[in-house]
Amino acid sequence: MASNPRNLDGTNGSATLFGAPIGDLGWFASLLMSTATGFAAFFAATFCAIITILILNTSMHRSIDFSVSYRLVGLPVGGVVLLAALGYLGTLWIRRQLRRA
Repeated sequence: MASNPRNLDGTNGSATLFGAPIGDLGWFASLLMSTATGFAAFFAATFCAIITILILNTSMHRSIDFSVSYRLVGLPVGGVVLLAALGYLGTLWIRRQLRRA
């Protein structure tokens, strides 16, 4: 019986996220994926905050400014996710570089 270096799940032991191999990304791809993840988190958090402010303004007859959704919700969430993604993907890239050396 021939030895197969791949695992039973079809990967070769590298890190995956929802089945996508992220452990084999280069430095530019890691930077691009981190930035895209940060932008996606920013827009998702801003959307949820806008909907929440809309509901609060309508149901409670309040007057909350919609710019709060960008400044106090979207920007912090996007920044935290961007830094976390950069840290995680950067660590994977550095480990792979050290393993090759």
